[in-house]
Amino acid sequence: MKFGKSICVLNVGGTRYAFTREVIRDFPLRRVSRLIACATEKEVLELCDDYDRDRNEFFFDRHAQAFVFIMLYVRSGKLRFVPGVCELSFYTEMLYWGLESAHLDSCCQKRLDDRMSDIGLDTLSEEDIGDEPQSPGESVQEPELTCRARWLEKMRKTFEEPNSSLAAQLLASVSVIFVIVSMIMLCASTLPDWDTAKRNTVEEHRIVEAVCIGWFTAECIVRFLVAKDKWDFLRRPLNIIDVIAITPYYVTMAMARAGMPGAGLGVAGVILRVLRMMRVFWLMKLARHFLGLQTLGLTLRRCYREMVMLMVFVCVAMAIYSALAQLLEHGLNLGTQNSDYASIPAAAWWVIISMTTVGYGDVYPVTIGGRVLGGMCVVSGIVLLALPITFIYHSFVQCYHELKLRSARYARNLSAEMLR
Repeated sequence: MKFGKSICVLNVGGTRYAFTREVIRDFPLRRVSRLIACATEKEVLELCDDYDRDRNEFFFDRHAQAFVFIMLYVRSGKLRFVPGVCELSFYTEMLYWGLESAHLDSCCQKRLDDRMSDIGLDTLSEEDIGDEPQSPGESVQEPELTCRARWLEKMRKTFEEPNSSLAAQLLASVSVIFVIVSMIMLCASTLPDWDTAKRNTVEEHRIVEAVCIGWFTAECIVRFLVAKDKWDFLRRPLNIIDVIAITPYYVTMAMARAGMPGAGLGVAGVILRVLRMMRVFWLMKLARHFLGLQTLGLTLRRCYREMVMLMVFVCVAMAIYSALAQLLEHGLNLGTQNSDYASIPAAAWWVIISMTTVGYGDVYPVTIGGRVLGGMCVVSGIVLLALPITFIYHSFVQCYHELKLRSARYARNLSAEMLR
């Protein structure tokens, strides 16, 4: 359909917005951008509620204030809920205009998940959105994307979202297998008989190690190349862990080619052993594929204040009890000096294991005052650790529920993709 004017007017709930045809064509909202592709007025009325040909004005009987916040997202890239408006009502407006929950800021996504969980919903139907469903013969015209952009977006979802498609699940399964093989080799390398077995199968060992490192390196490079924001990719903790886990292999190879000793007692040997042991960080790659590890990471990120508060409690108590223990067991010199408490740092070891566990028994007080102090230390440790744990527990349950809802959405999308 060819519009007679170069200016298009959107009337949303009585509020008018004027845009040029070029802006409408590239508009981030799918419903608006599809107006240009309409060939007849009937197709236009399938996207809007009314159309004035003389003024080239499109009427949408939708929430005007919600559209103001959606327009702020178009301009600034940040989408948040309208104050005083129900989260589900705003989410309905988002779906109508072609946006998804992933476009919301993380705090608002959490509010939406909580709200949908309270009423037992996982998603909204087309009837809830208020838009008429399309007939099977009609095709939805999405905004024009270049072939390269579609390919990059598909690759990004395949590598970053393990539950987004069947190919992503297969890729995640292969990655998990490589992580498990690498960990088995790392653990086996510390066995007493490993050196003998390694000499007998040196070629097989090198091939397996090279294949694992090659897979992790290729995966990391591809994910970097298809990332939308390269700088944001480099700042993510899991990506930093990937680099830390991969780098030791190449450093080891470079040092070996340079003729530096690998297993000697020199500095180079120590560095090599430390770098090899850093491969244990590969286990953190499993956080991309397992809900439990994702829940743990999200909980720690949200509860860092409570974690800091817990550490402060423990450190303050440790400083007080270690000073008193050193004084009672060694400093007063009442005839019995306990050499295990000769200094405050030495006594701090006894305090920390008494507050957090039942003690190892390697260090223990022998004086009456020291034993009374030990009892107080154990009881206060239980109380101090229990206070912030309640907040961390509730946050863990909440994070697990949010990630479970998100995983259920991915599972539905995957089922729909397999049925196509």
